[in-house]
Amino acid sequence: MTPPDAPHNRWSDLDRPPLNVTALRRGLLRPESLWSGLEVVETTGSTNSDLAERARSGGLAEGAVLVAEEQTAGRGRLERSWTAPPRSGLFFSVYLEPGDGVPVERWGWVPLLAGVAAATGLAKSAGVDTALKWPNDLLVTVEGAERKAGGILGEFAGDGIVVGLGINVSLRADELPAPTAGSLALAGAVSTDRETLLRAVLRSLEHWYGEWKRAGGDAAASGLQAAYAAGCATLDRTVRAELPGGNSLVGQAVAIDGDGRLVLSTEEGLQQPVSAGDIVHLRGAAGGLT
Repeated sequence: MTPPDAPHNRWSDLDRPPLNVTALRRGLLRPESLWSGLEVVETTGSTNSDLAERARSGGLAEGAVLVAEEQTAGRGRLERSWTAPPRSGLFFSVYLEPGDGVPVERWGWVPLLAGVAAATGLAKSAGVDTALKWPNDLLVTVEGAERKAGGILGEFAGDGIVVGLGINVSLRADELPAPTAGSLALAGAVSTDRETLLRAVLRSLEHWYGEWKRAGGDAAASGLQAAYAAGCATLDRTVRAELPGGNSLVGQAVAIDGDGRLVLSTEEGLQQPVSAGDIVHLRGAAGGLT
């Protein structure tokens, strides 16, 4: 057992072994693969910030993957912080260049695409039913309640877009950053092996990105729009959208439109699309607060 005052090292928590970068590269960096490079660092502020800086400097190839065993300044939507104990989750970013054949006005689908890919990959590899909260949260069920186990952040950089994912894998109840947070382990995952989970998510992301690009970024034609709607826990609920500028809008979430916007049906009978904002689930199908 490691004494409480012992210095931290990569083997200080034997339940959370470090990633094997050689094995990950062997499994993911194939000649025909989207993934062109994979780097694992012990610690960094934010993988998104690091990869975006490299993209803006030029020379970063599409398909670059940066993984951190620990993030000290991870960023979520609306400039929220994202932190977790070392090796307790998956913290990684990828660089994509959809511009070849995909109009830039359709790039907003990329973070939603990453959500579908993550939910699909985690369902197969962890055996956990993962739902999507619009626009970019991953939800799991812990003791009958929805909990946030992951988030996605996309930002334009260089000639492409950097997409970062943070997924709580083995966090214990006393390590959760908020009462509304959860982890795959707490949701009853059959596997918390981070290499298995990372490979599954990246392969799923490669699949969905390929389908979407082949369709010219058309979310309907590629099946992405239907897949997102099918896995979206926000639809068919009464929600409050906290909009940029301090305004808010309450309505029933009825659809994800062709631009990836959440469509709310208001009490006035209007169909109002929301392109950005913080969504609060107010009532679900059973009428309970969520």
